[in-house]
Amino acid sequence: MPYRTISELPDSVCGHLPQHAQEIYKEAFNNAWKEYADRHQRRGEESHEEVAHKVAWAAVRKKYSKGGDGDWHAKQPESGAVRTQREVGRAP
Repeated sequence: MPYRTISELPDSVCGHLPQHAQEIYKEAFNNAWKEYADRHQRRGEESHEEVAHKVAWAAVRKKYSKGGDGDWHAKQPESGAVRTQREVGRAP
């Protein structure tokens, strides 16, 4: 059941993630939904949906972290981290 819009995401996602993180979640979920459609592509006995949600949360955790307030906040770039042109908005 891929998501067409972020408004279709579960309350546990919409209620705590900022919009950009919701977009990351949706795209990662939808990609995982396609990639792991075949049961043999999944580990163990996890359902198709379980795997897609795990992948989506992992994608969110790359750019966001959960704060003490229970909501998710963008991670700050590491000092000295090299940023790509796309990250600084100069990509074509």
